[in-house]
Amino acid sequence: MTWLLACGVDELDDGDARRIHTLPPIALYRVGDEFYATDDTCSHAESSLSEDGYLTGDQVECGFHFAKFCVRDGRNLSLPATTPLATFDVKIGDDGVYIDIGDRPYRDG
Repeated sequence: MTWLLACGVDELDDGDARRIHTLPPIALYRVGDEFYATDDTCSHAESSLSEDGYLTGDQVECGFHFAKFCVRDGRNLSLPATTPLATFDVKIGDDGVYIDIGDRPYRDG
């Protein structure tokens, strides 16, 4: 496991998403007091879900062709996407929100 400090708990508001600059990128979402992480790239059209998508509750909708995914478990919920998103473990520490990025390289910014 490789735990990356993604942000402070108060840096991401409820209903917001943030791109984490791993290769490939990860999206971090806040839903109420919970945080979730998935691949940031739509499995259909390769657009950024954190930058071009729309988070409503625990669902993110791709801004290009409107495929929907559950951020809790990565399930694809609507066409045109037919492949689920990878998900990543998230934990809250004293200094912020951590994501287990595994062996993905990270670049700051």
